Amino acid sequence: MSKRNIIILSSVVGLLLLGGLAYLFVNLQKSQKHNEELQQLAEMDKKEMENEYTQFALQYDELKRSIRNDSLMQRLTEEEEKTKNLLAELQQTKSDDAREIQRLKKELATVRAVLRTYIIQVDSLNRLNESLRQENMQVRQQYSEATNRISNLTTETKNLSEQVAIAAQLDATAVSLIPQNKKGKTAKRTKDITRFVVNFAITKNITAKTGERKLYVRVTKPNNEVVSQTGTVTYESTTVAYSAMKVVEYAGEEMPVTVYVPVDEFLSPGTYHVYIFAEGTMIGSASLTLEK
Repeated sequence: MSKRNIIILSSVVGLLLLGGLAYLFVNLQKSQKHNEELQQLAEMDKKEMENEYTQFALQYDELKRSIRNDSLMQRLTEEEEKTKNLLAELQQTKSDDAREIQRLKKELATVRAVLRTYIIQVDSLNRLNESLRQENMQVRQQYSEATNRISNLTTETKNLSEQVAIAAQLDATAVSLIPQNKKGKTAKRTKDITRFVVNFAITKNITAKTGERKLYVRVTKPNNEVVSQTGTVTYESTTVAYSAMKVVEYAGEEMPVTVYVPVDEFLSPGTYHVYIFAEGTMIGSASLTLEK
């Protein structure tokens, strides 16, 4: 091989080597840039998870401030501590530890779901407390109005008239509230209840007028909502909703009465109340506690 050919071959080989090195350098730069971008994304993902854990811990603290229930307070405190511990684990985990990051991400989804259930529970409890507070105010107002009415009865004639009216009022005794399922058997769980059976007896009263009498039955849930609201009836100076109405033929003697209240709505465990009204007066009541 001539010297000239050797020089040419050497030049070609040199150029190829330079080209290969340049190609490797460019690819190395691209790979390094790609890894840096992945690292940045991992850091951002971890930071976002830390922010969510922090927000969840704060929300648990806010929920605790809005309740006075000791049992619920204890559960919220436990969940808050669990969330803080997971946050501490995340902060100590490197962003490139994919397995640990994935585990903490699953834990974050669980914390989110649990927090959502407690938010709903606390909201329901606060609504119930507000309902009870308003009901208490209404009862106080009615009591005050009743007291004023009584204090205004200054003449013997009015007193006698009222005594006669009271004596003529109907009275319901042996009031019972029975939950039944679709087979007509006593239901043991609230989800199986398809109707309530209300049994009572109208007592003998020779001073009460005879003939058709309209009896109104009101069944209320633990949150004071009326079951199967049908209409309203006048009671004292206001109106109340009722669940069912029945017309009976009263002859002045004791008579048994049964009223059915259909159920096509959600019922929760707790204490249910039944009230019986006749001619603007509540003549009987009872309650029933359902455990589940």
